[in-house]
Amino acid sequence: MRTLRQLYRIGAGPSSSHTMGPQRAAYQFLQKHPDASAFHVTLYGSLAATGRGHLTGVAISQVFTDYKFELIWNAAKALPEHPNGMRLEAHDQSGKMLESIEEYSIGGGALLSDKDDDETYPEKNLSEILACCEANGESFWEYADRLEEDQFQPFLQNVWRAMTNAITQGLKEEGVIPGGLDLLRKAHNYFYKSKILEPDYQSDARLAAFAYAVAEENACGKEVVTAPTCGSSGVLPAVLYELQQKLQCSEQDIINALATAGLFGNVVKHNASISGAYIGCQGEIGTACAMAAAAATQLLGGSRHQIEYAAEMGLEHHFGLTCDPVDGLVQIPCIERNAHGAARAMHCANLALLSDGRHCISFDDAVAVLLETGLALRQPYKETSKGGLAMIYKKRITEQQSNKGE
Repeated sequence: MRTLRQLYRIGAGPSSSHTMGPQRAAYQFLQKHPDASAFHVTLYGSLAATGRGHLTGVAISQVFTDYKFELIWNAAKALPEHPNGMRLEAHDQSGKMLESIEEYSIGGGALLSDKDDDETYPEKNLSEILACCEANGESFWEYADRLEEDQFQPFLQNVWRAMTNAITQGLKEEGVIPGGLDLLRKAHNYFYKSKILEPDYQSDARLAAFAYAVAEENACGKEVVTAPTCGSSGVLPAVLYELQQKLQCSEQDIINALATAGLFGNVVKHNASISGAYIGCQGEIGTACAMAAAAATQLLGGSRHQIEYAAEMGLEHHFGLTCDPVDGLVQIPCIERNAHGAARAMHCANLALLSDGRHCISFDDAVAVLLETGLALRQPYKETSKGGLAMIYKKRITEQQSNKGE
């Protein structure tokens, strides 16, 4: 498995697979052809279907500002390797094609062409990682720290700073989120309402406010951290931020929890997928919930087996969750799902701590079923906005407009 530096990426929202990945692909292609006169980029499948709402065109066009550039949308066709496919072409002044390549944005800002020569972890699944930790007497975070390159701790510190900045900035902002849905930011109000609630409910309200804060920042195209994606970027920071305040734990404790959470996200990314376009939102929010559940259990003093159990529950109970963003925006139901994912992560941690951590379905079993379930989902429910909530909303708006015209 690869380094956690490729799981946690700091960048602008609203979608790592639709902005970070395509922008990286465009930039790398430009580096190969700096003397080209014009570039053509064709988006296919999910990239084209929800790319406008996900700001894919904006992200790619920023790369080619000094060149003739044409962007073509072809949602009706999908390239063979992944629903998020794109073709990049470079042309000289006479119009002759210099090169044409196909690239795929496979989730979390990663590209299919990313080289595999930077394998950091020899273990390929959580069972192997757990066995290695038990044999060496290591915690999950110590295992990650041992195998990662130098400056891993500073890297995670930067990740945490970016996460906390997204929370604090998101809590300050008010007003309408851009995109056309006229959706109001809620984090600011939720946070202040939490202060007047009964003590038993304050923690849940704060947790929701923190998750909303990051998800709303993401929806506005602001800086967030993929954990494991932009669309699910509010779950893990919300859980860590709430527990840091509640437990008064140190920044080092949080850094160690980030390392552990990253391992679980890495296993999903390596053995299944974190791409909503490939396996639905279960791969995004489900993985984020599993990561947050593992981190929370560690901070609450759980054992290795309790941590694994919490993560397994977080993943298992998101099986079948569809990716059906309204108007192709990372807003409905995406923002709200971050808050629900954070709350479920805390519930999974608490339930795991009640047990000894021994259970029948392993985290690796859950990862296998996650992939199986995702592949069985029909394409309208995998980030195309052609099914589910996206179509219900579109139908209602169309009916309202029709009634107004009568």
